[in-house]
Formats: sequence, structure tokens, C-alpha cells
Amino acid sequence: CSLIPRHGKNTMSYFVAAISNGGGAPEQAYRKMQRAGACPEAPFAEMFKFEVPSLTVGTLDSLINLSDDLVKTDTIVESIVRKIEKAAVDLNRRGGDNLTVGGVPAPRYIQQFAWDYAKYPNRRPLKELVGLISGGVSAIDEELKQLGNSYGDKEIALQEAKRRKGGSLLVADLNDVLTEEIMSKVEVHDSEYLKTVFVAVPKALEENLEASIYNIGKDLVGFGGPDWSRDPTKLGEPVKFGTLVDRQKERGSPVVPGSLVKIHSDPESTLFAVTILKGQYEAGFFEGEDFQPGKTVDFEEEFSKSCREKRFIVRSFSWDPSQSSKSAVALEQLEVEVEGMKNGLTRWCKTHYGEAFVAWMHIKVIRVFVESVLRYGLPVDFTAVLYKVAMGKEMALTEALDTALGEEKEIEEDAEEEYHDFVLLKFEP
Repeated sequence: CSLIPRHGKNTMSYFVAAISNGGGAPEQAYRKMQRAGACPEAPFAEMFKFEVPSLTVGTLDSLINLSDDLVKTDTIVESIVRKIEKAAVDLNRRGGDNLTVGGVPAPRYIQQFAWDYAKYPNRRPLKELVGLISGGVSAIDEELKQLGNSYGDKEIALQEAKRRKGGSLLVADLNDVLTEEIMSKVEVHDSEYLKTVFVAVPKALEENLEASIYNIGKDLVGFGGPDWSRDPTKLGEPVKFGTLVDRQKERGSPVVPGSLVKIHSDPESTLFAVTILKGQYEAGFFEGEDFQPGKTVDFEEEFSKSCREKRFIVRSFSWDPSQSSKSAVALEQLEVEVEGMKNGLTRWCKTHYGEAFVAWMHIKVIRVFVESVLRYGLPVDFTAVLYKVAMGKEMALTEALDTALGEEKEIEEDAEEEYHDFVLLKFEP
């Protein structure tokens, strides 16, 4: 099976080997495998008995098809075990060390493995048994995705709340920053025609804003219209209106002259208040016999867009003296929720890691059974053992087993897959 990196930990390797009894006693096969790699003359591993129950064989074709499927299933189930393990480690840097299988560390469970006949009845057809195991693990995987997504979303919300509270004036919640004393010095307009907006800029652009603020959006507002003061002779004549008046003849910025006020700053940014024209009504008119109704042009959105082009940020803000305390309560509530979800997900990982690991080991046992029957034939007559490989002795043990249990033959250097004359599965818990 594939081996997945284990977060930088030193991991141990296990081999499961199975050989035919050849009509002899299982104890003879056991001693042969012990001499091969787990004795003073070949000290490459510690060896344990490995229980493989009597499973339903079925037909040869079904075993061949199942053998291919089992390799994929093994890989999938292992990946889910690793996902749970990684989730536990991400939640708590020591979380991976606290995961157990049935209340004992994974290595001990492997070394003391016993088939769970109650959960996985050994007389059920093999394909059905594999489906039962993989289906249970898939359900665990789906639940992990849902829980992980929920926790991730909540954690993102918490980080965003902290960013708004502790960030610069470009991103912070202004209700948390601006006190009543500061706001008492600001004349805020929000009438039918005028609106005060708040503009945050990086410190480096402060002078730039002060120099250019009254020209921002200089093409937005139309100031054209009747002007009798320039030609008194027109007094008393009918006034032009609607489409007969060129409102766009004179254009300018919506910023009210002299309204810019610096209200607050921090080491990174500065916040200004400025009053702008809220909008402009364009009169309706007749087009033939149809009347086209007038419309109001909103300047605030276009002004904000013009500011963004200069890296000035118009903050959407409505002063609420009680909002600061509300934000603090909301942040505290988010922290409580995130901590609760973290603890709940940690408990979930501890519980379901064991379930997924048990399923993974049962899949391996089925693999050993199927591959042994395909290799050694019927009636079922083989012995399997578990090797706990000494650190760095994987290659030495493999060569020792090939020598003791296999047939002498030339090794094909360009062979794509590792081949042995006996059943051999390698994995890391």
C-alpha cells in the first residue's frame, strides 16, 4: 500500500508475511518465518502471530476481481485514517500522539490484532464484507468533511473579527476605534442632499489625499443651468427646463468645499471625514407623446470607486455608540464557539480514528487471505505473521525473507512492481 508522510514523526514499519503450510503443521511455518528475520542470527524485526480468520472463499474469478479492488480500498481507507490523524494534529500539536485504537496505541493494537467477529461476521461473502467495511469508513470521511468545513468557516469568521478589531483604520471596525469624544468633534451630515463619508488612507498617502480630495470625481456632478446674473436682459423670459437645460455643461466633484476633516490616525493609517453631494436629480422629459420619468443619480458609489483608484478607502460606517460593546461580546462569543467546536472535533477524531484504523486493519487481513488463497490454492492452508521492523532494517528484512522463503532467481532490475514468492504486505501505522 502507499505510505503517506507522517508529519515529521519517526514511524515504525510493519510487514505481514504469509507462506503455505505445505500440509505441515502451522508451527513449522511459524518457526521458519521466525528464523528468516526475527532471531539472533537475523535480528531485523520482532515477530508476532497474525490471526487470519476462516473467510468465505467464493469463486476464483470473484477472488481475482476482489484482489484488484482490495488494493484500491486499502489505499482509500488508509487515506481516511491519515486525514483524521492530520485533523487531530492540526487541532492540537500533540493531538496525533493522543490517538488510540480501542484505548491502546496503534502499534499495540496491530501487534495484538484479533478479528472483530461481531462487527465483521467472517461468514459473509467477501465482497459484501469489504463493502461493509469501506462503507462505514466512507461515512466517517463524509462526517469529517462536514465537521471540518463548519469548524474552518467559524475559525475564519473569528480571524476576520479579530482583524477588524485589531487592524489599521483601513480594515478595523470604526465603531471599535472612534470614541464619543472623537465623534463629538465631527459634523456628520446625512440629509436629502448631503452625506458625510469616512475615508481611510495609508500614512504615505495622507498628503496626496489632502491635495486632491476636492478634485476626486470631478466629472461626476453637472452644475449647468439657467444663469440670469450673466445676462440681465433675459430676466422675465420663459425659463428653460428639463432637456432644454444642459446640466452637464459645467462639471465638478461632489465634494463640498472645505469639508475635509482629519479625525483619527494610527501608526499605519489616517481617517478623514468629508461631506459630499448625495446625488442629483435628472428631470423627466417628453419623447414624442411618451413621458420619460426623471431619475436620481447616486454620487456615493461613483465617488468611492474614484477613491479606490487612488488607493483611498471609503469606509462603510454608521456611528453607533453601543456597537463597540456589542462587537466585544460578539468576538467573545465567537471565541467560545470556536473553542467548543475545536474540543468537539478533537473528541470526534479520537473516537473515529480508532474506528477507521480497525477497519483498515481488517481490510489488510482480507488482503492477506485473498492473496494467500490465490497464491497457494485450496484448501486454505497458510500461516501469517506480523513483523515489527527494526528502525532502518526494512531493506535487510526484505532481502532476508526473499532468501529464506523464496526461490533463487535473477532479479529483474527494470521490474516495475516489487515481487516475492510469498505474500508480503508492508505498511506504517
